[in-house]
Amino acid sequence: MKKIEAIIKPFKLDDVREALTEAGISGLTVTEVRGYGRQKGHTETYRGAEYKVDFLPKIKLEIVLIDDQVERCIEVIIAKANSGKIGDGKIFVFDVERAIRIRTSEEGDDAV
Repeated sequence: MKKIEAIIKPFKLDDVREALTEAGISGLTVTEVRGYGRQKGHTETYRGAEYKVDFLPKIKLEIVLIDDQVERCIEVIIAKANSGKIGDGKIFVFDVERAIRIRTSEEGDDAV
């Protein structure tokens, strides 16, 4: 099993979620996060005053999958989250040692 963490722009969330559902990938956790990468924030103007926004709003998706679904999931996220501009995000893939469904005590692929 693998865990995918994807950091994407907030306005791309619905497109990514819908495409993942169509690809047969269900079960994800969504968290609103703030951060920066190479873009290191930006400057905005509010009521005539200019100020720097260091941490930009992003969405973090967490998805645990069986190994066979990982590449398809990555392809879908890249296709739907890509705007071609800086700050589109990142995808991280981790090994999952064990997964247990609390309600039934199922483990491994059955728990996902």
